[in-house]
Amino acid sequence: MAKFYGKVGFLRNEETAPDVYGEILTERLYKGDVIRNQKRYQSSEGLNDDVVLSNNISIVADSYANENVFAIKYVMYKGVPWKVTNVEIQRPRIILTLGGKYNVQEN
Repeated sequence: MAKFYGKVGFLRNEETAPDVYGEILTERLYKGDVIRNQKRYQSSEGLNDDVVLSNNISIVADSYANENVFAIKYVMYKGVPWKVTNVEIQRPRIILTLGGKYNVQEN
């Protein structure tokens, strides 16, 4: 089983000013295991097929991850942000299933 150490991105709506809400992106480092390492190609409208992962990554969750599990949007894996398509809670771990590439919008 391969080891994992990388960033997990949380996207939450928070009040930035009175009655004004905006999306706040928070990245935190986690460690864990890569349970399944699998990729596939998906046909797209473009010239080349899209790469889609079906990896399962099991991270050791802290209190922040447990409280904000609903806000997990992506995982940085091998230098690329990948969408989290499924989250399974198995305390003290959280199992994340990855999908296609995630487009991170930086401010």
